[in-house]
Amino acid sequence: MRVLVTGATGFVGTRLLRSLDRPAILTRSPLVAGINGPGGTAYRWTPLGEPPPEACAGVGAVVHLAGEPVAEGRWSLEKKARIRDSRVTGTRNLVRMIERSSGKPRVLVCASAVGYYGDRGDEVLDESSPPGSDFLAEVCRAWEEAAAAARAFGVRVVSLRIGIVLGAGGGALSKMLPPFRFGVGGRLGSGRQWMSWVHLDDVVDLILHAIGNEAVSGPVNAVAPAPVTNADFTRTLGRVLRRPAIFPVPGFALKAALGEFAGVLLSSQRVAPRAALASGYVFKYPALEGALREALS
Repeated sequence: MRVLVTGATGFVGTRLLRSLDRPAILTRSPLVAGINGPGGTAYRWTPLGEPPPEACAGVGAVVHLAGEPVAEGRWSLEKKARIRDSRVTGTRNLVRMIERSSGKPRVLVCASAVGYYGDRGDEVLDESSPPGSDFLAEVCRAWEEAAAAARAFGVRVVSLRIGIVLGAGGGALSKMLPPFRFGVGGRLGSGRQWMSWVHLDDVVDLILHAIGNEAVSGPVNAVAPAPVTNADFTRTLGRVLRRPAIFPVPGFALKAALGEFAGVLLSSQRVAPRAALASGYVFKYPALEGALREALS
């Protein structure tokens, strides 16, 4: 099956492409031909415009990963508008392209995030849990709603609510490592907030699982089955790196340095991958220490 991918130059997208045969990609820079592999095809697209209809020709699945980075830069009003528009408007435009295509894909796998649930303390959250009410929760809700519109013309839609992705060469881990490598790492705020994480390989395999398994539909939490508190996460990372993890970063310092985005780092989401497990998916990295050791090997 040929797959069309957006966000192909991102952390997850570049890893996904290695698992696909002759992918088609939608990208701002189609001249970067090396990313789409032998036999692949690149089409120019910015999320605020409608993709070229020929990009959908002969495609059996669409994987939509594109979106303005959330963790880069302070959240000005302009930044927040880009975060929302790149996801919500971009998804609406992608679905419009699918609607107008003559041969429609069988499935649309659209990224979402565990930010859908907001800050929920110790509550165990699954796909049936209601959304939160903060900015990212509202963006995720509208994002999933835009993707779900493709069901009206016979496309199976899967919304992957992705947790903190751990892998080599980028993602959240690359931002966490510097203080630990210098021996000044530690918990964020109280450290009691839950972190729902997932290894990069499991995210890619969950995407492929969602494409190939007709029973998978609707929201799917793309998180490992063993979330940890931030304090446990930092202790485990310190142990794997053989570095101390005894220098906490107070919440007020994070807020002063990062503004509104600090709330994302201090929020708590204890998320269970119930839909993934019920569909028969088996995680390669179910435990944090093994995932960290592989990512840092």
